Amino acid sequence: MKLGGHRLIHIRMNFRNLAKQCAALALAKKAKEILILDVRKLTSITDYFVICSGRSNIHVGTIAESIVSKLKGKRIQPLHIEGEKQAQWVLIDYVGVIVHVFYEPIRKFYGLEKLWAEGRKAKFQQEKRKKPKMSNRL
Repeated sequence: MKLGGHRLIHIRMNFRNLAKQCAALALAKKAKEILILDVRKLTSITDYFVICSGRSNIHVGTIAESIVSKLKGKRIQPLHIEGEKQAQWVLIDYVGVIVHVFYEPIRKFYGLEKLWAEGRKAKFQQEKRKKPKMSNRL
């Protein structure tokens, strides 16, 4: 099925799993402060928000591009993408999951987490980055 030239995600897809996939892909590109919000009880526009940050515009663009390209490889294409050129706030709309990739200062300014604070945080296991061991040898 096609809509506006974009392939729709199969209706039976588990959007919670898709949100986790998006979060994992963001983590693979070293996104910061990754959050999955379950907003099903708050809005009809989507089921989940994935919110994350990048350290620069280039980092934001890289995170967003990676999510889109890796999911396209699995035949999952977004309905719509906004903000790619400026890379301050990139929104990727997968219908049941909307991914927000922010440049850190822009994320703080808009406070999306506060706006949707009633949303339940979905569990996402972020890998704890191990600190390199310091050698005693000089």
